[in-house]
Amino acid sequence: MMSSIALPRLMRIGGGASAQLPEVLATLGLSRPLVVTDAYLVSSGRVAVMTDGLKAAGIAARVFAETVPDPTVASIERGAAYLAKGDHDCVVGFGGGSPIDSAKAIAVLGPHGGRMADYKAPHLQDAPGLPIVAVPTTAGTGSEATRFTVITDEATSEKMLCPGLAFLPVAALVDYELTLTKPERLTADTGIDALTHAIEAYVSRRANPFADEMALVAMRDIAPNLRAAFRQPDDRPAREALMRGATYAGIAFSNSSVALVHGMSRPIGAHFHVPHGLSNAMLLPAVTAFSAPAAMARYARCAVAMGVADADASEEDAVAALLEEIQRLNADLEVPSPSAYGIAAARWNEVVPLMATQALASGSPGNNPRVPSAPEIERLYADVFAG
Repeated sequence: MMSSIALPRLMRIGGGASAQLPEVLATLGLSRPLVVTDAYLVSSGRVAVMTDGLKAAGIAARVFAETVPDPTVASIERGAAYLAKGDHDCVVGFGGGSPIDSAKAIAVLGPHGGRMADYKAPHLQDAPGLPIVAVPTTAGTGSEATRFTVITDEATSEKMLCPGLAFLPVAALVDYELTLTKPERLTADTGIDALTHAIEAYVSRRANPFADEMALVAMRDIAPNLRAAFRQPDDRPAREALMRGATYAGIAFSNSSVALVHGMSRPIGAHFHVPHGLSNAMLLPAVTAFSAPAAMARYARCAVAMGVADADASEEDAVAALLEEIQRLNADLEVPSPSAYGIAAARWNEVVPLMATQALASGSPGNNPRVPSAPEIERLYADVFAG
């Protein structure tokens, strides 16, 4: 079987990696960056640390800090307009998944024009825009190593999955020290997001040997360390393992795929503004139970990689242990059901048919070991609502 693998050209992984941004830009022959970030990172002084480092190296950077959680078409258009006012040869995404996804979209929409809807799947944007350098501050999305971005169309409440090599960063600086001040909720949500990436990449119908190895390593890094980082934010070994695992998980699903959890998660985020990792966590137990009978051996190996089953356990016992662990992890990380989160039952039930349609249209459910029908997705949404 032939596999098509794509990775950032340069990766720097480890404590202090973010300080190497000037050197990395010079290596790539880039010198006029637009830094795309958010207001919090500006107010916390972290953007100033980055731009001061660039200035000391003789690199002048402009900053666009108007990104929003779950980036919208309007926010990307503002960023593209800001890009056009400067003379830039690259875009640096600095922050969590939202600033990095925004940077990707701005780097493509700015040079190519059109509407963001023009770039959503099944369109494949391989023709490059501006080079993208990603500096993540959360251990979760893996966006620093993926060829995707996700942008919300406010007019339709659709989270548009935009794929293609144009969205793959040319360089990623993965510095776990940037995550040491992450609050508990963000640690939990981004950590489960990364774990979901790894599991779905491994059980996907598009799995391949390269992505499999990345996914298994990611699970080994994430599963034993997520609770420790949640309970003790300054646990540096746990933080380092989570950051590394999130990047490996991003590489895994970028070169395999995500599946039903993500297909169902995006509409929840678009309609109810639930953080992406949290909506994944809400869905993961029920979707795993639904999917596992179609890929018992694969899910069993996930259990082994996560350390909750022995290698010589039967597939049935290993999968049972996996399902139990996912439920226990949600409880330990205080993951609410949609109902407990505060979503009204009437509104949830009203949009379930539309969410099922949007989930299927994204293409992700088609990668699932057990491909669901629209009525099956609707039943899963109903099961998940009350937990």
